[in-house]
Amino acid sequence: MAHDCGLLRSTSRYSGDLDTAAIQAARVDLAASLRMAARLGLSEGICNHFSAVVPGHPELFLVNPYGLAFEEVTASSLLICDIHGQLVSGDGKPEATAFYIHARLHRHRPTAMAAFHTHMPNATALTMLSGEPLLWAGQTALKFYGRIAVDEHFNGLALDESEGDRIAAAMGQADILFLQNHGVMVTAPSIAMAWDDLYYLERAAEVQLKAMSSGKPLKPVSPEIAERTARQMRYGEAESAQLHLESVKRILARTEPDFRS
Repeated sequence: MAHDCGLLRSTSRYSGDLDTAAIQAARVDLAASLRMAARLGLSEGICNHFSAVVPGHPELFLVNPYGLAFEEVTASSLLICDIHGQLVSGDGKPEATAFYIHARLHRHRPTAMAAFHTHMPNATALTMLSGEPLLWAGQTALKFYGRIAVDEHFNGLALDESEGDRIAAAMGQADILFLQNHGVMVTAPSIAMAWDDLYYLERAAEVQLKAMSSGKPLKPVSPEIAERTARQMRYGEAESAQLHLESVKRILARTEPDFRS
């Protein structure tokens, strides 16, 4: 079986206000990220998942429901789950792996306000090769210099809390995790920054694979230049990421306006 699978547990009662403007904005941003990921070929069937901590409720997270392709997701179709594996709000159920990976990440990494997991083709292709995934030979890749970890132990599907804990531990303090033989996990302090990283990670992987296919040796930049360039790219990153996501929402508003519904 090539995909993540399985469903989660029961529904819980929750007394907090889950209909605030901030939560609705997060729903729209997450739905937009899912829709554009689908348009760019970054999704895989109905089996990958994006999550985001619910604003004002650190014990809850938004996640796309099992059974919908990314291109079908709307703001209102997103589910709210708690870290104990119960559905708090929404119709449907999350994928089991979405809970066991994402809930454990959000629990162990409070700064990971958004967590995007995909099997996007170029980055996933790098997880199937020996050695470090990114070789720091292209400018776009340098955005991720010093921010990547590799989980070298593929254990099959993440269908229990211990596997989610193991993946969270493998990530350490990195923002990006390459899951060997599996896919990638992108975490960030906002949905916009997670989207920005996901997009550019796939672009970096794509151009590296194109260069590798030439048969000529790659020419990495020096560690000193790589580190300096990475620092330059971090300056103003939050604003740039937000502007990137706003452009995505404008594009979708013209062509797929139902994503906001």
